[in-house]
This record gives sequence, C-alpha cells and structure tokens, in this order.
Amino acid sequence: MSWDHGITGATLNIAQCTDNPLRVMAGPGTGKSFAMQRRVARLLEQENIAPGRILAVTFTRNAAANLVKDLISVGVSGCENIRSGTLHAFCFYLLAKQSVLAYVDRIARTLITFNKSGVAQFEYQPMLHDIDAQRNFGGKRKCTKRIRAFEAAWARLQHENPGWPIDIVDRRFQNELLDWLKFHKGLLIGELVPEALKYIRNNPGCPELSAFDHIIVDEYQDLNKAEQILLDILSNNSNLSIVGDIDQSIYAFRFANPTGIIDFLTRHPGMHDEPLQECRRCPKKVVVLADSLIRSNYPSLEGIRLTPKADNPDGEVHIVQWESVEQEAQGLAVYIQHLVNNRGFDPSDILVLSPRRILGYAIRNALKDLNINAHSFYHEEMLETLEAQKAFTLLSLLADPDDRVSLRFWLGLDSPSWNTSEYNKLRLHCESFGQSPREALDDIVAGRLSINRIIRIKRKYQELLSSIATMESLNLEELVNNLFPADIEWAKPLRETALFVINRVDTPPKLLNELRLQITQPEMPENGDFVRVMSLHKAKGLTNKVTIVAGCIEGLIPTVDPSQAPSVARANLEEQRRLFYVSMTRCKEILMLSSVQQLPIKLAYRIGARVRGRQGVCSTIASRFFSELGPTSPTPIYGQDWISQGFVSR
Repeated sequence: MSWDHGITGATLNIAQCTDNPLRVMAGPGTGKSFAMQRRVARLLEQENIAPGRILAVTFTRNAAANLVKDLISVGVSGCENIRSGTLHAFCFYLLAKQSVLAYVDRIARTLITFNKSGVAQFEYQPMLHDIDAQRNFGGKRKCTKRIRAFEAAWARLQHENPGWPIDIVDRRFQNELLDWLKFHKGLLIGELVPEALKYIRNNPGCPELSAFDHIIVDEYQDLNKAEQILLDILSNNSNLSIVGDIDQSIYAFRFANPTGIIDFLTRHPGMHDEPLQECRRCPKKVVVLADSLIRSNYPSLEGIRLTPKADNPDGEVHIVQWESVEQEAQGLAVYIQHLVNNRGFDPSDILVLSPRRILGYAIRNALKDLNINAHSFYHEEMLETLEAQKAFTLLSLLADPDDRVSLRFWLGLDSPSWNTSEYNKLRLHCESFGQSPREALDDIVAGRLSINRIIRIKRKYQELLSSIATMESLNLEELVNNLFPADIEWAKPLRETALFVINRVDTPPKLLNELRLQITQPEMPENGDFVRVMSLHKAKGLTNKVTIVAGCIEGLIPTVDPSQAPSVARANLEEQRRLFYVSMTRCKEILMLSSVQQLPIKLAYRIGARVRGRQGVCSTIASRFFSELGPTSPTPIYGQDWISQGFVSR
C-alpha cells in the first residue's frame, strides 16, 4: 500500500509536509498516530531515508512497538529498523554507548519508587532519611519535591532553563543526593535525561548530533523543559516533527512543560503548523460534552476545540450517583455484567477508571464476585506493602549480593529512622577504608572488624544471610513459591507477573530483570479478555468501547488542596480538568460517569474526598466538572433507579 493511499486533508498535509520543523496540534482521537505513521511511511518510501536515521520518540514502549507494527502491517519495507522508543530509553542507550556513566563513576542500577501522599516510597525511603539527616532539608515530602526538580534539571518553572541549581539549598541537596547515589552505585530513572543533556551540551562534536535525518516526537506537551531542550539540540542538524495537545497535558507533578508546545514557534521560527480537531474515536455526544468541559479552561476565548466526526454514532452517556462506595462497586459490576451478557461486549472492551486504588479495587473485586474477569493496573500495587518490598529486596540480594541499594533498604527495615545513625557509621568506615558495605558487614559478622554501636544493622544483616541461605538451592519455580506464596493477597501481583515471565528466564538475575522492567516501565497488556481497572493517568493513550469513570466526587475529581495559593490552585484545577477530559475521550461507544453520595469519614480522610460532617458516614457531592459538560449533558440519575429502568438514562 502506498503511503498516501486513501488519505486527504490534514492527514495528507502532515504526511507529505517537507517544511522544518512541523508542529501537529492534535486533540484526543483525531488520528495523530495514523497521520504520523503515514509520514514515516513517506520518508521511507518516497525520500528513501534510511530507517536507522529516523528517531521516533514515544511516551510509552507500547506506542513505540505499535508504530512499527502498524507500518509492518501496511507493508513498509525496513520499518523494523527505525529507532523507536521512549526518550528515557534513548538516553540510556546514548549514555551506555558513549560510556558516559562510566566516565563519571556512575552505575546504571536504577532505584524503584512510587509516590504515596507526596512522598517517594520503597528504595527512596532510606535514601530520603539519610540525606535529610545530613542537613535537614525539611523532611521527606520536601526532599521528594527536590528530587523531582533535580530530575527536571532544576527547571521547575516555564521560564527556567535546565542546568545547575541556582538556589543554595538546592545545590546542597544535589551534592548530598549525588554522593548517596555514587556510594550506593545507583541511578534515578529521572537522571537519564539531565545526564544526556549535559553530555551533548558539553560535547558538540558527539556523533548523536548528526545521527538522524528526522526526529518525530509524540506527546510533546508531557515532556519537561529539560527533555524539550534535549530534543531541540538533537534536532539541530535534522528535521523535527512534534505532536501534542496542551489540552491533554496531565503531568505537572513531573514538571511537564505544556507551554513548550505553545511557544515552540518562538524557539523555531518558520515552523509549519497542522491542527487536528476532528475526533474520529468518540461518539458525537461525548465529543460535545468533552469540548464544553475543556473550554472552561479558556473563559475568554470562543470557538470549539474538539469537533465530532459527522458520521460517527451519537453514542451513550450516563451520569449515575450511588449511595455508597459499596453500592457503586456492586452497581457498576452489575452494569458491566449486563453489557457482557446482554449487549455483546467482551470484558476487554470495558475500561474502568478510578482516581483512588481503594475504589478501583472494590470494583475489581465486585466484578470477580460476578465471575467477570478483571485486573487492576495500579503499577505501584506490586510493591505497596512492606511484605512485598521485603520479598523483592530478597530476590535482588539473591541475584546480586553486592547490590548496595537493596542492602541499604534491608538494613533499615523495621526501623522508623531506617537505622540511619548506625548506617552512617558503617558508610563512614567504608568510605574511609575502601570497603563495600557487604565486605564490612561480613568482617563484622566474622569478628574481624568492630564498629561501635551498630548492633541493629548487624542483626539485620545476619537475618539476611539466613534468608539467602534457605533460597540458594531452590529452582526458579520453588523460588517464586518461596518469595511470593500463593493465596497471600500482597504476593498476588508479583506472583502473577513472575509466573508470566518465568518460562523465558532461567536464573534469578534474569527473573529480577523481568520483574524490574514490569514495575518501572509498566505497559497495558494488549491481549487478555478482562476488564481493565486503573487510574485516570494510566488511561492516557488507551481506547475502549466502554469507559467508566468512577469516584467523580469533589476532592477526588478534581483533587483539592486548600493550602495552595490561588494561582497554584487555579493551575491545578485546569490540569485536573484536562485529566477528566482525557478520561472521557477514551471511549468509542459508551461513557459512564459515576459518583457516590456519602463516605465513611475515615475513608474520606484517607482518600482526600471533601465531605460535610465530622464523624460516622458523611455526605459528599458530585464533581463540579459535571456542571461544565454543557446543555446536552444527560440528567444525573440515582443508581438504583437506573438499574430498575434497565440502565437507560434520559
């Protein structure tokens, strides 16, 4: 099939454009992936560009694989040799190829973490304690924010340029952080881009600056300033095409720079612009509601931002309120059962989004009670419990006894202070005498070395040696059973993943690598006949026939922080609105928005919901975003009435 077969209008313009650079402003479901696929096909077929000289930067590994798979499906020769992947993957390749990390004495052992209540968890926890104990940087939450700023090369704000931190406290923090990482032979995933940026800035003759003829970047609005500057420099000698949509920018917590796609023209005079506004994915009713919602971010502007495709069906939209979380979970499960049993949908056609894991779990469990296969995809769930973290750390130390990050985590277990005081004495000894922590501890256990007052970490190390000794002779299946026992709730996510990959690995280190990949770079499985339950953020890039957004109550959608300054609160509200907009536009046939009328006060405090009352069961209200859906929005209906009417809205 020729690259231009059957395409017209903006899609044809994007595919055949020879101007440099090219910016494509593409709303949700407007066909940007298809248009860029045809653009790559033209470069290969018509311009005979060598596939290896095309770099396609995508937001996820799945998106990269799908680009190549789609090109193969239409018979584009050589497309499998395109450099396609995430920007972090490219940076890792660049730094490894040029031995950059080796030059600066860094090891590419990335730390695993997830956020909870604004604080980085798991392998970051002892690191945060150690660093804060040195200079008192304000506690774990402030240290977490500084790490995020460090990963954005300290470009927190849109006008700031990536580089060395300006603030003296930030500089001190960076020094302590890098000292900790170097001693523990660890690397933050977010360091890859700043390190790559530093390398190409300092080495203007490096081959990567002339390695590509075309660079194509997807989801440009979700990149931070450092990532955008890196791509600008990489494309100095090549053609640059960017695709994105400021209305889908939802990663402020990563210091994403959405205005970068707006002021792209300022940095790139002569830019060619191609907008995509017609939503081909969603039914017309949904597009009209979504457009009304997102225009609330632009009260002074007129005009439609997203238009429906004229021959798309009207679709269905339901807005339903339930009395309680339990009724919501059970009611949604009954509705999904109805869709599967009576309307011909497969479980895989249905996507359930929930702003909090506990609400998502309730829906998942209610579905399983009705014998409907369902899986939740909150990637941090694999390691959210201390038991899971202990088991994963044991596997890490079995695979590599010299893993200093894992050893530091183990030595701090069961201590509120992570045994920081004792560990600092051990670290001081190691830095003074050139020993590794493992070597020093082996000497201590054997009686060859004495360090005063480190009895707790000595005891923890002895526990580790005992645990490792019981596992060394186990085969992989026995090891999985030992670490992640069947029928124990916390072990189920790790066990399921381990058993899924066990047939393609033959050693503990290989098993560890597979698990680490699934945890740090989670992707949605494209196959599997089950309902997918996940967070709103994780739904980015997905498409399903049916999308259900649960938990649409104030405090959750949108989240609310009363302590924020007015300007910050306004920016947060706008991003929350964009997140809801992205969630709504995942569907192809049916959209359902669900809320609850009341919550137990303890649960409300736990998940951040806004309620009226101070004890027992308190009242909440539906999301303010419902009132921004415009005059065509269906009238909300009470859950039990909706069920009794046969799931029909008016």
